[in-house]
Amino acid sequence: MVNKFKTLLKKEKGFTLVELLAVIVILGIIVAIAIPAVGNIIDNAQGDADDAQTELVVDAARLFDVQNTMAEGEVILVSDLVSYGYLELRDSDSISGGVEKTSSGLEYDSTLTSTTTALPTSP
Repeated sequence: MVNKFKTLLKKEKGFTLVELLAVIVILGIIVAIAIPAVGNIIDNAQGDADDAQTELVVDAARLFDVQNTMAEGEVILVSDLVSYGYLELRDSDSISGGVEKTSSGLEYDSTLTSTTTALPTSP
């Protein structure tokens, strides 16, 4: 019985080079598939965050419009919405532009730089 165990132990030599290479190739394939997938998930999350941020700016402008009655063609800048307390930004947020009132509603434009609306006199 003891001799049988000794012969079994002598026959086990570990993994062969081919087996190790096969495992490395399989891991390489998994990594090659996973890295682009994770990159796409990050890009999609950033796009969704930008869309949500735009919605928040438009909602703040809508509240400003309700309380201050903007005329068609008037613009309220994001910086004005922040200074009058309609919108709060963290230090890391970098939202610029403004919201213009059009015949179809309020539209956010990141390139707007001047205010053409009558702002309230006190913040």
